[in-house]
Formats: sequence, C-alpha cells, structure tokens
Amino acid sequence: MPRTMLTDLQWNKLSALMQHAGWIYHKPEHRLTVEGILYRMRTSVPWRDLPPEFGKWNSVFQRFNAWSKKGVLQLIFKWLSGFADREWLFIDGSIVRAHQHSAGAASDDDEAIGKSCGGRSTKIHLAVDSYGLPVHFELSGGQVHDIVHAESLVEQSPPSDFVIADKGYDSQAFRNHIEQQGATPIIPYRKNSRKSDKQIDKCLYRYRHLVENAFARVKHFRAIATRYDKLERNYASMLALAFIIVWLPMWVE
Repeated sequence: MPRTMLTDLQWNKLSALMQHAGWIYHKPEHRLTVEGILYRMRTSVPWRDLPPEFGKWNSVFQRFNAWSKKGVLQLIFKWLSGFADREWLFIDGSIVRAHQHSAGAASDDDEAIGKSCGGRSTKIHLAVDSYGLPVHFELSGGQVHDIVHAESLVEQSPPSDFVIADKGYDSQAFRNHIEQQGATPIIPYRKNSRKSDKQIDKCLYRYRHLVENAFARVKHFRAIATRYDKLERNYASMLALAFIIVWLPMWVE
C-alpha cells in the first residue's frame, strides 16, 4: 500500500467537513478517493499513474473533477476561514511554474497561466490570518502585479483590524481602500517615495513572514509547487485542498 497522509482523526475531521458542505454523503470509498487525490498532490504523478490501491485512476480523477466543478473544496475552505483570527491580515503573492503538461486546455480563457520571457507561470495571491492560516486566495497569470488583486483579497477575507503587506503593495489608493474597510494598513513605502516609514509599526511588520510560511507549507506538495493542471478550477481545487490540510489540526468540531 502506498504511503498515505491522513490519520483516522484527520479523516474523521475532513469527512465531517465534506458532509457539512452539503454535496458529499458519507461513503467508505471516499477515504481512498481522497487519499488518492492527496497522493497525486504530494507526488505530482500523472492521474493515470496512481497506484491501483486507491482504485481505478479514472474514478479518482472523475470524482475530483466533479468536486472541482461544484466548488466543493473551495466551499469547505471558505467555511473554515470563518474561524480565522481577525486581528491581523497578511497578504502576498507567489509565482509557481506551469509545467508544459498544463498547456492545451480546451478553453478560450487563459486559465490563469501567464507567459513571459521566464516561461509559463501562475501566481497565487494569498491572505492569511494572525496565526498564518490561509483565509482567501486568488489565481492569475504569473506576470500580473500583486496590487491588481490586492483590493479583492482584502474584500473577500474576513474583516480585520490591520492589513500587513510588503512594498509591492505600496499604493495610496490601496491604503485608502483598506481604511474604508475599517482596517489600518501596515505597508512600507518604496525608497523613491517622498514619504517615510516612521509611522509604520515595524514590530507588527516583522510578522509578515507568516504569509511566506504558508506558501512554504503548501509548496511541500509537488503538484502545488509546480502546476500540472490544465484548468484553473482544478488547480484552485487542489490548492484549496492543501489549505484545508493546513487547517485540519486547528479545527475542532
């Protein structure tokens, strides 16, 4: 039997969350299906190369694809984010390379894959709470600037007292938007700015590593660190599952 990820306690938690989403009923075979999806996420093997112990590879993929179409995993992740600690909100973006197998989607959309001189890539825009737990994410092409999704990240995340970001988000319009949301921006100015950072809470800014740590944790999964999925919704579902796994130890029924 291939190495699996979930303990009985973790599966009981995840199963309860899946049933809470309203789309999934309790079925014993769901555990093997989820383990198969996690195996693919952890190892990045093609779906066809899934070990037979998880069942037919096509059955595992078709169930994942069905959950992806319905947005089941994103719904579970969104529900978990409601338990976030709302004092601080950290935002950042991180680029992942898109493998050549991610090309060729039968769609006219760009599927959140950008092209540049560095190759094909996708950017993950992420917001985390005071404990570094993910609360919201969005995808774009790798060449898209962080500030493009900044306002949406703040709006779609649970309300917070402080929003902390790096110099890439240095924009007075964005600072004004944060204040309109009832929060205080902690964003340093660029070196060429006329304003200084004297008013910045540097002690709080030091905790910005929490969002970088969140990226590091999910990029332990090879199918997250490099994108192999052709469809944006499938990669987003895989990413939502990774964030759910991060949340599991913290969630108590």
